[in-house]
Amino acid sequence: MNHSGNQLQIMGTNYYRIPTHEEVEQRKAQLIEAVQQLVLSPSSIERNFSDHSEGTWESYNPWDNFTKDMKIHLGKRSWGWRFCWNFNDNKFYSNKEELLAYIRSGRVVDEYGVEQPAEEFIEMAMNWCPDGLIGNAEYNENLQKKNPNYWFSESFFDKEIDGLRVASSTEFC
Repeated sequence: MNHSGNQLQIMGTNYYRIPTHEEVEQRKAQLIEAVQQLVLSPSSIERNFSDHSEGTWESYNPWDNFTKDMKIHLGKRSWGWRFCWNFNDNKFYSNKEELLAYIRSGRVVDEYGVEQPAEEFIEMAMNWCPDGLIGNAEYNENLQKKNPNYWFSESFFDKEIDGLRVASSTEFC
């Protein structure tokens, strides 16, 4: 495997949005301040310095707050398939315009940690295998013709949002 950013074309590659250097520095400063304010009591230590919010089941410690949404999966490039976007249950964006603004507001890295300029990533993703496969009804019907035991559910079909192939799931391999 070539880790210089030129992965073998037969393999899939996942891409992530990470914060800008300035945003990480701000988070780091907040983390340092939160750590300095930690109460070092036995009960605080026992709770791993977690702060339990009133009326919720969630609790966060300073490290959780620092790392929250630090690395957001954007999508995956796979040979023979159109680029597959991850809309993360619309948590950060819900259409193409918002997606592109979100990408441009941070940095892009691949699963090997190689940073790629946002505009180059956008260009690559938008043009990746434009006539490639899409996990839709037609694709699944063709698979079932080849293998009558093949089972599929419409709930797993890719969606199309603003002309983009979007995964029905947020879990990627």
